[in-house]
Amino acid sequence: MNKEILKFCAEKGFLVDGDLLELFNETSDIESIKLIIERVKTYTHQNVLTKNLFERNKEQVNRFFLDLPEENKRNLERLRIKLGLSIEISKEGNLDENLKEDFNLFPDKNLNEINNFEKNINILSYTPKNHDKIEVKEFVNHFRKRFSDMVGILQERFELDNLLSIDKISGYKQGVSIIGMVYSKSVTKNRNILLEVEDLTGKIKILVSKSKTDLYKIAEEICLDSVLGFRCSGDNKILFVNGIFFPDSKIPERKRSPIEEYALFIGDLHFGSKLFLKEGFFKFFNYLTGNLEGYNQDEIKKIKYLFIVGDLVTGVGNYPEQEKDLEIADLEEQFIALAKVLEKIPKHINIIISPGNHDGVRLMEPQPMFDARYAWPIYQLKNVIVTENPCMLNIGAYEDFVGFDVLTYHGFSYPYYASTIPELIKKKAMNLPEEIMKYLLKHRHLAPTHGSTQYYPHKEDQLMIKNVPDIFVSGHTHKCGISYYNNVLVISTSCWEAMTPYQEKFGNEPDHCKVPMLNLKTRAVKILDFEEK
Repeated sequence: MNKEILKFCAEKGFLVDGDLLELFNETSDIESIKLIIERVKTYTHQNVLTKNLFERNKEQVNRFFLDLPEENKRNLERLRIKLGLSIEISKEGNLDENLKEDFNLFPDKNLNEINNFEKNINILSYTPKNHDKIEVKEFVNHFRKRFSDMVGILQERFELDNLLSIDKISGYKQGVSIIGMVYSKSVTKNRNILLEVEDLTGKIKILVSKSKTDLYKIAEEICLDSVLGFRCSGDNKILFVNGIFFPDSKIPERKRSPIEEYALFIGDLHFGSKLFLKEGFFKFFNYLTGNLEGYNQDEIKKIKYLFIVGDLVTGVGNYPEQEKDLEIADLEEQFIALAKVLEKIPKHINIIISPGNHDGVRLMEPQPMFDARYAWPIYQLKNVIVTENPCMLNIGAYEDFVGFDVLTYHGFSYPYYASTIPELIKKKAMNLPEEIMKYLLKHRHLAPTHGSTQYYPHKEDQLMIKNVPDIFVSGHTHKCGISYYNNVLVISTSCWEAMTPYQEKFGNEPDHCKVPMLNLKTRAVKILDFEEK
């Protein structure tokens, strides 16, 4: 197509710069492109057409696009987006005909019956702007700030009496407490556990005797870089541990909303994969739109929130030869197709979406929101709120009710703890992800060990759980799990992708098409099952 456009421009006596030519090359509607080029040239009287020229004359150029026949407008919609002229999904918003049949869509009576979208959703967390360049000092500041914040939490533990910094320990003391970050961990010849911990003033070795059975069990589960409190005896050469204390996560009660509303939790759709469980997802979709028999319609109308915690699409290039597994081989096309589905969800449902490791964003955490170059259709859905990963937000607040704090995290760090912490190994915790989530709540951090996930070293540690949530929801493991930890509701979502060879290799046993449903008034949780047997 480039040659034909260049020939056309040469005949008309003007040039098109490389960036603009590359955008034109992404559409097959060459006659419409020629018409737009000619109109822009006539309007601007410029001999060199550039992307900036289109942007400077945005209003008039947009009119040129809108004057085209409907079919041509649809063909050029993506070009309009990339030129910055429009960021709307086509006004019809219709599904493709083959998808329409699959989704069993009925007329608008069900889709628009309730259109009272209210954004009583408050994003509580914030990820600052990235550094232009990551240097060692960023990592140092990151860990120092995390340590200081954890000290602030642990200082509230009354058990840590006679609390000293490491440099203040001198002669033998019968009772002294310290707060330190675990620098190293080993087992001595006598099978005692030896830890080296540090604070901002120095390092010291502390020993957990195997004769103290209960304490030893706790010490076995300690991970590197966690910040803990220790009650000890000893001197500045070595301390002997008499108590181990975690920052821990606790809330005094399980809140109940004054209004009967429901929240649903899903993740790991992997839309665009050949293994995407289309039938199960369509069944769930028809449930949301009131077109599935056998379900309480009044209850469906009270669904207020739908959380999707990462891996909306299957992505491209996430592992070698992934292209063999793709039904839709382009990342942008995956988002476009998914948006056409999500836009049909009734507008009284708030859809809260965060990214995962398949969604075309960086793996380093905290992950930013979706890249608008590819995920622009998601941003245009009227009842969708896109967040970063992780994210703390508040939902369901009303007059005289403070609402529920919800922590969402995709869960990329989970395999590390499932494969390194003895108790989690014993439990095969990738198939019991709620146990990993409880472990991290206990540490007040989503990835306490350096290396358990790739992270971006902002000064404020965005993976630290500074405020304890009412609800903690994750995905990534493809396993559905519900539990409570110190009154925190822990939810792990299932997946919408069939078993992959990778999962089978590691002994994973995924759950498919299961949807946890929480009644915010009664706190009752039930699992909706949309799997096609």
